[in-house]
Amino acid sequence: MRITKTLAACLLPLALMATPAIATAAPNLPLLNSILTQERAWAGLQTRTVMVDGINAAYSEGGPANGPKVLLIHGFSGSRDNWNRVAHQLTRKYHVYALDLPGHGDTAAPDTFDFQLANQMEFTRKFVTTLGIEKNLHVAGHSMGGAIAALYAAMYFLEVRSLLLVDSAGVYANNGKSLMSDPKQLTNLLVRKPGDLKVLLTKYAMYDPPLIPEEVLEAQEKVQMDHIKWHEKLMATLLEQMKWYTPDTFQLAVRSIEAPTLVVWGDKDAIIDVAAADELKKNLKRSESLILPNIGHTPILEADQIVSAAYLKFLEKAEATPNPFAPKP
Repeated sequence: MRITKTLAACLLPLALMATPAIATAAPNLPLLNSILTQERAWAGLQTRTVMVDGINAAYSEGGPANGPKVLLIHGFSGSRDNWNRVAHQLTRKYHVYALDLPGHGDTAAPDTFDFQLANQMEFTRKFVTTLGIEKNLHVAGHSMGGAIAALYAAMYFLEVRSLLLVDSAGVYANNGKSLMSDPKQLTNLLVRKPGDLKVLLTKYAMYDPPLIPEEVLEAQEKVQMDHIKWHEKLMATLLEQMKWYTPDTFQLAVRSIEAPTLVVWGDKDAIIDVAAADELKKNLKRSESLILPNIGHTPILEADQIVSAAYLKFLEKAEATPNPFAPKP
């Protein structure tokens, strides 16, 4: 086990998973809320809500009012807080928005919500247009959020300035020995009972996780269990969707992305094999990649400083390169 910089031992496991506001009473919930509030403030973010298609969507926002806009999308069973460490670096120059997708974090999902990726992308689009931030938007996604971000960039190429994909979900030809080699194993990512969160963190999500205080782990696990009805429905939807697509059809979609793209991957990813990064890079029109040694599925938590530095450098280049597809002023 390693213990990283200040706040890491307590804040890292919290940022990995969903936030607790819509959970029922959980042990040490006040501690959990306090830590998350401190972390968002440290990242330069404030909590906000907005009605999107009848759903009260929670999001974090911060950074210079006139700064370039960046949208951060979390992965399966995650939350906007996944991005707090990266946002800490971004909010000095960029205006950052980090969304809780339906059924995650502080955004409840109605029973009728369709968790197909296309629908999650359209929900994200409505969030963006409701806030009026669609023009010249930089879009970033981790894991499932990467698939949503990629689909968004392909659909709205006139407006997307750049794309960041971190250990992005997709249909890949080479899945190595990761969970994606047998999609049914992805149900191992669900937190249904006590003990499941520790297994998720130590076996799948991170290569070398930090020491996690038991009271914090216990509270966060209760939150995850309170979200299980949404996570199970989402997982079932994702598994069904994976039957519809092949690596060829997925690559065709990737080739339609016009925005310059940075692909970041942990070389010890146990969920989506690092070989996927090379597949993406071969099919993206304008891309560069960063492979991180001894990092698992969550580089935005395990190697946040390295990811942030690479992303800031990439954003600077993207800002200096006009979008050739954007309408002329």
